[in-house]
Amino acid sequence: MLNTHIKTERLELKNLDDKDAASLLEIFSDPEVMKYWNTPPWNSIEQAREFISTSADAMRNSSALTLGIYCKETKQLLGKVMLFNYDKESRRAELGFGIKREYWGKGIVYEASSALVEYAFSHLQLRRLEAEIDPDNTASGKALERLGFEQEGLLKQRWEIDGIVSDSAIYGLLAK
Repeated sequence: MLNTHIKTERLELKNLDDKDAASLLEIFSDPEVMKYWNTPPWNSIEQAREFISTSADAMRNSSALTLGIYCKETKQLLGKVMLFNYDKESRRAELGFGIKREYWGKGIVYEASSALVEYAFSHLQLRRLEAEIDPDNTASGKALERLGFEQEGLLKQRWEIDGIVSDSAIYGLLAK
């Protein structure tokens, strides 16, 4: 999974690099971006560097695939898209994404995620993709449904972050 590079009409999906740490911190320290995540907002450049390092390790051992979402035209890092909790034997993984707030509602998540879903089913030969979101995160729910995912269940009181307890909606998508 290392050195994956996927191009779309407006985007390039490719491995994160150490030089991306400051941009990642800017994106994932935003409380609005992290509002529905199961971790608090980042607060140090070291967290961004650790994420890049951990992501590279996971890609080397084929347990996850994390790609930066870059604008083709400006080369700016807009966010990330990932396949994680990869189970090779069961041919399944979870899809995750996060982008800079100023790019919300512009089709970036859909474009990047569509390309990664296609890659997962055609190149990795996955049979199933899953996603877990806070049910209050209607924008992500709509994005998943637009990608063809269906809500399959609800896990009550699944997470507690900074004293806030939340549920998880579970979505699934099967290879066609």
